[in-house]
Amino acid sequence: MAALEPRRFAWPSQPGWMEGVLTITTLNTNGLRAAMRKGMDSWLKAAAPDVLCLQEVRAPDDVLADLVKDRELHGQASQIKGRAGVAIASLLPIEATKTGLAELEGEVHTGRWVEARLKDPDLTVVCVYVHSGEVGTIRQDQKMTFLEEMTSRLKELIDSGRDVLVCGDINVAHTKADIKNWRGNLKRSGFLPEEREFLTHWFEDQGWIDLARHLHGEVDGPYTWWSWRGRAFDNDTGWRIDYQLATPSLAAKALDCRVERADSYDSRWSDHAPLTVDFDLPGVQPA
Repeated sequence: MAALEPRRFAWPSQPGWMEGVLTITTLNTNGLRAAMRKGMDSWLKAAAPDVLCLQEVRAPDDVLADLVKDRELHGQASQIKGRAGVAIASLLPIEATKTGLAELEGEVHTGRWVEARLKDPDLTVVCVYVHSGEVGTIRQDQKMTFLEEMTSRLKELIDSGRDVLVCGDINVAHTKADIKNWRGNLKRSGFLPEEREFLTHWFEDQGWIDLARHLHGEVDGPYTWWSWRGRAFDNDTGWRIDYQLATPSLAAKALDCRVERADSYDSRWSDHAPLTVDFDLPGVQPA
């Protein structure tokens, strides 16, 4: 498949600034209630993305609705208390939703997949949180099973011919450019060859476009996750494991992609940073 030519624009980072621009953010909150207490609420008010995809919500639906007000909410809480949880919080109307991956059973696979179809623009948004694994344990087996079922659903979505965007924490760094210390992580979950092969298949065989790579080019990062330990954040020793994946028709409308990295370690409210993309989609009205 021929590479798309990226369209780079220096848009100001403020909500609803121009008619026809749709802003979508994906964010692993590392626990929504804790993130809001630490300052995520201020970021949300200032950034005000049109669509917000949340992972690791770790809260029941009523708590989520109380924390993220004035948005249409659709999500799937984990059946395991204090684990996982995904949600799509939209300022735009949603006409249909789907939760979970059909062939997966068991509590460990809940709170990891939700789809929402927007009315205007006509766009399907998926929010996903892939398991964190550990080599040689059942957690890694569960992660691989989920990636297999996710691959099947991605094939159905891209074959639909519609504009589709898949957002979330996939917990896999695809190439050496996506992880600072790649040599030290070759045998760790998150950078195993068999995990990375899934992403290669999505991009090269199915045709999904990795928007951060598409718009930033072949550079190191930009990373989206840094360990709380040591000086990983200060030294930018990070991983790029949060993605926005688009069908080619939607990727052609992507204007800008940015990682909203905290200014300092002590101002962080999650170990992940928001990943935001602006799209040129006629019909979207300014706030």
